[in-house]
Amino acid sequence: MSVTSGSRFDADDLAALAAILRAAARAEILPRFHHLGPGAIRHKNGPLDLVTAADEAAERHITAALLARFPAARVVGEEAAAADPAVLGRLRGEGLVFTVDPIDGTANFAAGLPLFGVMAAAVAAGEVLAAAILDPIAGDIALARVGAGSWLEAADGSITRLRVAAAAPPAEMAGSVSWRFLPEPQRSLVCRNQARLAACFDYRCAAHQYRMAAAGHCHFVAFNRLLPWDHAPGWLLHREAGGYSARFDGSAYRADETAGGLLCAPDRGSWQALRAALLEP
Repeated sequence: MSVTSGSRFDADDLAALAAILRAAARAEILPRFHHLGPGAIRHKNGPLDLVTAADEAAERHITAALLARFPAARVVGEEAAAADPAVLGRLRGEGLVFTVDPIDGTANFAAGLPLFGVMAAAVAAGEVLAAAILDPIAGDIALARVGAGSWLEAADGSITRLRVAAAAPPAEMAGSVSWRFLPEPQRSLVCRNQARLAACFDYRCAAHQYRMAAAGHCHFVAFNRLLPWDHAPGWLLHREAGGYSARFDGSAYRADETAGGLLCAPDRGSWQALRAALLEP
């Protein structure tokens, strides 16, 4: 394991991370897709916040495998943090930390919709070092490492480099806006302002929305609540694909900050135009 003082994460480390996510999907997620029995789905913090037996089993599998491969690391998993919010504190300080979202798009998974992903990121001192977003249905995985770019690795091992879309004015931009966690009056403002853009959508799955943006299939993604397992992987994937991102106030994204919103766009100029179109009266 080549992480030195929490500052490096090499190609072999990333390959190991990808293999762990693939194994968890095969063992714990896909066998339960369309086969969730009674009691296998429940609500966590409200009617729109679901967890399934597959989420919990996959997170246990991934956590155990990560600690076996990286014994000095800490893990911040979505379900562990739901049970104990103090888990988020593991992101602070030096050393290697993994964020894990065992099933991103749980509502889709529970509904039998094949639009969900498995996400993980390697983080040190709040900085994202590497990212992996697996599509268990297609069998491909989007990967990124600081300074190495972003790419899509198919089930057969073939590689496709990822690149964000060309810059465009807001009236020609299409992308994803997740507005349900915005406070009022900003929530109503953003909902109205979406008419200034070419098209907006929300697939209830940040994993696929980030993958689309990194691959140039849409221009932007916009989020408010920044839980690290939802955004650290996609943020790095997008940045290493050539994109520009910042929080709503223009400050840089960090994996250990959970507020302030996030906009990702093709470049700085289109980010500024998008922010004005979406967030200003």
